[in-house]
Amino acid sequence: MKIDEKNAPNYQQGFEVSGDFSTQASSKLLDDDGRLKRTGSVWTASAHIITAVIGSGVLALAWATAQLGWIAGPLVLFLFSFVTYYCSCLLASCYRDPVTGKRNYSYMEAVKSNLGGFQFKICGFIQYFNLAGTTIGYTIAASISMMAIKRASCFHEKGHDHRCGVSGTPFMLLFGAVQIFLSQIPDFHEISWLSFVAAVMSFTYSAIGLGLGIAKVAENGTIKGSLSGISVGEVTQTQKIWRSFQAFGAIAFAYSYSTVLIEIEDTIKAPPSEQQTMKKATLISVITTSVFYMLCGCFGYAAFGDHAPGNLLTGFGFYEPFWLVDIANIAIVVHLVGAYQVFAQPIFAFVERTAAEYFPGNKFITKEIHVPVPGHKPYKLNLFRVTWRSMFVCMTTLVAMLMPFFEDVVGILGAIGFWPLTVYFPIEMYIAQKKMPKWSAKWVSLRTLSAVCLVISVCAAAGSVAGVIKDLSVYKPFKTMH
Repeated sequence: MKIDEKNAPNYQQGFEVSGDFSTQASSKLLDDDGRLKRTGSVWTASAHIITAVIGSGVLALAWATAQLGWIAGPLVLFLFSFVTYYCSCLLASCYRDPVTGKRNYSYMEAVKSNLGGFQFKICGFIQYFNLAGTTIGYTIAASISMMAIKRASCFHEKGHDHRCGVSGTPFMLLFGAVQIFLSQIPDFHEISWLSFVAAVMSFTYSAIGLGLGIAKVAENGTIKGSLSGISVGEVTQTQKIWRSFQAFGAIAFAYSYSTVLIEIEDTIKAPPSEQQTMKKATLISVITTSVFYMLCGCFGYAAFGDHAPGNLLTGFGFYEPFWLVDIANIAIVVHLVGAYQVFAQPIFAFVERTAAEYFPGNKFITKEIHVPVPGHKPYKLNLFRVTWRSMFVCMTTLVAMLMPFFEDVVGILGAIGFWPLTVYFPIEMYIAQKKMPKWSAKWVSLRTLSAVCLVISVCAAAGSVAGVIKDLSVYKPFKTMH
C-alpha cells in the first residue's frame, strides 16, 4: 500500500518500529489512498443528506402547492422525489473511477473521470455557482426567520394590525459573522456534529410548521384550496403561468443535494462499498424528507388555500402561539447555520486545493500554524484559508442584502441546479460507466428522462426570473421590511 508520507503519522519518533508493525499500524489509521481512514456510516450520511435537503426550501412548499393545486401539487412533489432518488443512486455508482477504482473526492472529479475534461469544466462552473447561490439563499432565509422572531413579539404586544417594520440587514450581518467563525472548520469530515444538530433542528421546525398547519385546518373546520390552484382573478393568466413555473423551481430547490452527494459519500467507511451504503442513506433520507414535504406542503395549502405565504413560518399566517412560532424560527436559524457549511465546504476545498496546486511553494497558501487548544488536538491555522473563506462569507452576505427575495431566489437556484446537477451529469456518467449501447431501451429511457427534466428546469427558471424582475421593480435595498 502506498502511504502519503507527508501526511502519515510518524511511527518512529523516539523508538524503533518493525516494518511489519509499522505497516499494520498504518493500515489501521490510513485508507486505501493514504488519507486518514473514513469513519462515516449510513446514519452519518443520512444526517448530512437530511441537513442538506430539509432546508429552507420546505417553507416554500405550501406556496408552491397553492400555485399548482390539489392534483398537480402533490403529484409534482412525488415526481421530484422519485427523480431525485433515482438519479442520486446513479450518481452514487460513479463514486469510484470505472477503470482504476480510484476514489473521486468531489462531484467534479467524478465527472472528469467518467466524461472527460470539457464536461468537467462546465460541471464545475454550474456546481460551484449553485453552491454559492444556495449559501446566499440560506443567508436570506436565516435573516427572514430572525426578523420573524422580532416581529412575532411585536404583533403579540401591539396587535396583528400593527406594521412592526424590521430591517433584515443587521440579522444578515450577524449570520455572516457566525459563518466566518464556523468556516474555519478545516474540512467536510469535521462537521458531522454540526450536521446532526442541523438535522434535529430541521425536523423540529418542519414538525412545528406541520402541527400549526393541522391546527389551522381544524380551526377553520374546512380544507381550503382547489384542484387547479390559485385561480385566475386572484392573479392574471400570465401570472398564473409564471407562478406555476416558479413553483417547479421551488420544489426542485427543496430536493437539491446532488451537488454535495459525492463529498458526503467520501466520508463513508468501507467495506461495505461506499455506493451500497450511500444508496441506503439516500433511500432513508429521500423517504423521510418526502413524507415531511408532502405533509408540510399539503397541510399548509389546506390551512391557507390560495393565500398560502411564500414562507410558511415567517409569512405570518400563524400569529399564535407566538412562542411556538419563535421556537420554530430559532430552529430554522440553527439549521441554516449548519446547512450553510454543508454547501460551502466543497467550495472551500476546491479553491484551496486549486491554489495549492498552482502555488505549491507559497507559504501564505500552504503553511499551517499549529495553535494549541486545551483538551483538544491543536488547531491548524492557515492564513489563506482564514482570508479567503472570510471574503467568501462577506460576498454571500452582501448579495443576500441586495436581493432578499426568498421564493424567487430558491426558484432560480432550484431551476439552475436541478437539471444539470441532479439529472444530466448523473445520467451521462452512468451511461458512460456502463458502456450502454445507443438506442437500447435503458439508454432511450434515461435520455428521455433527462430531456423532460430539462424542459421543466427551463420553465422554472423563466418563472423565477420573472418573479425577481417584478420584485426588483418595487424593492429598495437596506430598507425596513414590513
